[in-house]
Amino acid sequence: KDLRPPVISLALSPGSGLFVAFLVQMTITGKSFMGGNTGLAPAANLTASSRLWQDAAGVPRFSCRNCHITLVSPQSSALTRNLRARFSHTFLVALQLCPAVDAVLNLVNAKFTTTISEIPLGTAGTLRCTLLNPPMMSEAFIELDLEVSAAAWCREGKEVNLPMDQPSLTSLTPKRDAATQLILSANFLDAELSVLQASFNLDISNNMVLGLPLLVTTVLGALIPEISRVLPPSQPVVIEMREMKVPVVTITPNKSFVQLFSTAEFQVSPSDCSP
Repeated sequence: KDLRPPVISLALSPGSGLFVAFLVQMTITGKSFMGGNTGLAPAANLTASSRLWQDAAGVPRFSCRNCHITLVSPQSSALTRNLRARFSHTFLVALQLCPAVDAVLNLVNAKFTTTISEIPLGTAGTLRCTLLNPPMMSEAFIELDLEVSAAAWCREGKEVNLPMDQPSLTSLTPKRDAATQLILSANFLDAELSVLQASFNLDISNNMVLGLPLLVTTVLGALIPEISRVLPPSQPVVIEMREMKVPVVTITPNKSFVQLFSTAEFQVSPSDCSP
C-alpha cells in the first residue's frame, strides 16, 4: 500500500572506510487468516560498514565488511508470534538490502578505476596517474595521494620528465566541507604547461583585438617609436607571438602566477610588396 523513500545516513570511519545506515518503511495490507483485513507497517533498519583499500593493480576499492538488518516494527494483533517470525524472515529476504549495498559499492569502485587511467592531451601525449600511498580516511574526507608518471610528450616527440615531488601534507589548505579538493604542485603545473607550450603561440591580427583601435603600424608606432622609423604608416599588422621558454608557475598562499616567455615579431604586408 505504501513504500516510503529510504532514510540514508553516511559517515566516514577514520582509518577504516565508510559506514552506511538506512531505514526502509512500508505498509502492507491483506486478508487475515482469521477473516477480515489486516495490515502491517514494517520497517527494516540496515547498518553496514565497508573498508577502503588498495588492490594489486593500485586502484582504491571499497569492500563490504559486515551488513546487518533488523526488523523494527512488524506489528499486528492478528498475527501470532510464529507467523510474525516467518513474515519477518520473508520480508528481509525479499528486500535484498545487503546485495544492494554491494551493488552500490561496485558502482563506486568503477569510478575509482579512472584514478589510474591515462589522461589524453591530444597530440601532446598522455598523463598517467598512480596511487602513491593507500587511501587515508578521516572524519571529514578521503585523501588520495596521486603520483603522475612521465607519460607525456611534446609535439616534437620529446619526452617530458615530470617532477615527482610531493607537497607537505602539513602545508595543505584547510579542507572545506562538502567539497572535492584537488591540490597540484607548482612543478607539476610547470611540466603540464611545458607539454602545451606550443599552444601559446599566436598570430594576432586586427580581428582578434576587440574594442581597440585598428591594429596598424601608426597605432603601434605611438607605443613603440622604433616601429614608426622602420615600417610604413597605416598598414595592417600581424604580430607573431612565439613561446621561447617553458612557462613557469609560482604559487603563494594568496596568489598564483604563470609567466610566459615570448618573442613578438611584427609583420606588415603592403599591397605593393611582400611582407
